[in-house]
Amino acid sequence: MTPPPSEAASPATPAVACRALSIDYDAVRAARDIDLAVEAGEAVALLGPSGAGKTTLLHAVAGFVAPAAGEVAIGGRLVATPARSTSPERRRVGVVFQHYALWPHLSAVDTVAYPLRRAGVDARRARQRARELLGSLDVAELADRRPAQMSGGQQQRVGVARALARDAVVYLFDEPTAHLDTALRGRLQEEMTQRRAATGAAALYATHDAGEALAVADRVVLMRDGAIVQTGTARQVYEEPLDRWTAGLTGPASVLTVECVEAGAGQVRLRVGDEVVAVAGGGAGAGAVQALVRPDWAQLGGPLPGTVRHAWFRGPHTDYRLDVPGGELDVRRPGPPQAHPGQAVGWSLQRAWLLAATGEPEPGTAPTGG
Repeated sequence: MTPPPSEAASPATPAVACRALSIDYDAVRAARDIDLAVEAGEAVALLGPSGAGKTTLLHAVAGFVAPAAGEVAIGGRLVATPARSTSPERRRVGVVFQHYALWPHLSAVDTVAYPLRRAGVDARRARQRARELLGSLDVAELADRRPAQMSGGQQQRVGVARALARDAVVYLFDEPTAHLDTALRGRLQEEMTQRRAATGAAALYATHDAGEALAVADRVVLMRDGAIVQTGTARQVYEEPLDRWTAGLTGPASVLTVECVEAGAGQVRLRVGDEVVAVAGGGAGAGAVQALVRPDWAQLGGPLPGTVRHAWFRGPHTDYRLDVPGGELDVRRPGPPQAHPGQAVGWSLQRAWLLAATGEPEPGTAPTGG
């Protein structure tokens, strides 16, 4: 089904545009002043703890909640203002819910065929297309089963197939892998990415899992208390976080108090204890600074002194926590433990990011709910 040219999102028209968008739930402002454009074919992840406003924003785009202020456009078509709102079924969106939301009385094939039938496709063709979608997600054998006869992972794949059956400008994924085991989560992420990319549609993906956000998204939007606090590519938000809170949200992080001797041209010279080292990086500050160090930015072995406090064997790698000049440092090294608690070790630093002093919580203290 080819959409009318006036409604199709072109490369010059954002698939989704939220402008000064605010949303209230029972007189509580759940999202405020959201300005966000998702380009055609782009995948954007909304990353934040419980209460950050991720699901609220998805619901506003889908049409499940009306804005208190601002507007939403999909494929260049205005679909929501405080005065009027286009119904969800008339918006060109496909939604994958966190809790599957399958109809208990419908088989998998009828569930997936439903949006096609609503779009005017005849019953035979709709069911044929539904079976093709189920097959593409390796659940063709579930076609005649109802939700009670499926596992959670199978239900989630059926939910993805139902969303992909829509002729959508944008797909909305609300924590779609939250209840799946690690292996199935990875496979489903890959399948969703491939299937969405094949359609040329955009994606807006809500998650509290930093690894998931960095893996699936072209851009990552960090949210807190209903507002956007930082936006960038996956690499930007990981390597150049705005502050200590966003650093902790985007992955494991250590923060050391060191002296910045010199900074510029993508490099900083830091005094760590009695040693001065030149490493890749940047950021704000001079003199005494807070230096963010990811576990993969440091290595065991080198001129800097430390003492092992903990060593955790993870299978493919071992995580170490060291007492070092300026604080505690987490280091990741492939293989089984090579050093043990209480042992003096040397270490080296390859990269650091100097954080602005904002008074935000320590890395790792950001809530990890959905």
